[in-house]
Parts: sequence; C-alpha cells; structure tokens
Amino acid sequence: MTRYFDVHPDNPQPRAITQIADVLRADGVIAYPTDSGYALGCLAGRATELERIRDIRGLDERHHFTLVCLDVSQVSQFATMDNAAFRAVKACTPGPYTFILRAAKDVPRRLLHPKKLTVGIRIPGGPVVRDLLTELGEALVSSTLLLPGDEEPMTQGWEIKDRLDDMVDGVVDAGACGNEPTTVVDLSGPEPVVLRVGGGDPARFR
Repeated sequence: MTRYFDVHPDNPQPRAITQIADVLRADGVIAYPTDSGYALGCLAGRATELERIRDIRGLDERHHFTLVCLDVSQVSQFATMDNAAFRAVKACTPGPYTFILRAAKDVPRRLLHPKKLTVGIRIPGGPVVRDLLTELGEALVSSTLLLPGDEEPMTQGWEIKDRLDDMVDGVVDAGACGNEPTTVVDLSGPEPVVLRVGGGDPARFR
C-alpha cells in the first residue's frame, strides 16, 4: 500500500519529512515535488529500486538518471569539477538546472552515461525537496515522473497517488507542481554546452 503524505509546500511538516525519509531508507521509491515538477526518486546506490523506476517509466538501459543533491559539497561525492565548473554550479544553485559533469571514480556505472562516463547532477530549489535532502544527509537518484504513453508529466499529487498506487512506496503531495523542465548544461568539456533550455536562464553559458 502506497503511503500518502500531504505536505505544506512552503513550510513542510518536520514529522512528515522524517517519515518520507524513513520510506526511502527502507529501500523505498517515492514520487515527490521539485522546482521543475514531480519526480520519482530513491536513494543512491539502491540498484533494485532504480530498476523499479525504470519499469514504472518504461525506460531502457540508456536512460541518464539524475543525482539530486543538497549542495555543491554533496555533488563532489559523485563528480569532478574544475574551478570554472565549480563556480558555475555554485552560482546557479539551488535552481532549475541539470549539470552534466565528469563522474568521480567510485560512482556506480548504472548511474553514468554509458559512453561518456558523465553523471547528471541537480541541486533543486523548493522547501520540500531541500528539507528532505537535509533530513536524509545523502543524495537521491531521480527521474521526471512521465509515464509511458503520457505527453506531459503529472502535476497533481492526488493524481499520482491514484495512478501509481502500489507501484511506489510513497507519494508526497505538496499541491500543484509545474512541469517546466530544467535547463541542461554540459560542463564535462572545455566549454559549457547548453543541451536543453528550460526553467533556468541559459544566457550565462552562451
């Protein structure tokens, strides 16, 4: 049975955040809100739960998951950055950006781009996800909640609960959540490359 958490979008209840974190620590998969829309998430390093997310979304092995981190310090556990990349990430976060970075040596290959050996990193805004990351003290592996056959991600927690009941372990409902994608910037090479324009201003990378 999927647990349903009705959380205030601006002042998340600490007890609810702790309970959501406990679901994740117990090898759970959750649907949760970020500053760019609802996503599916599990703790980094949980291979079985990662496969569950692939199954829910109908993804193949080529899908590039995103690591959702609290801050730049946590990013450094998964990626290597030169000074320019570090400054760029720090200046733009928290915010609606995804950065493609060179992966650190110890990152599991299932989280990497199979050929480039890069990893996608997010430091999102939004009180709910940031309070959850603070409570966990570790990163989430995340994927946009776009189900097979749908053209747009879902934006309402109650709808997610109805459609994913018994497929995920928890649904975090913080009210209506937009579905504007992040701006994706590749910082793994000598110069930044904007791969997708979304919610974050791409001007600083051009």
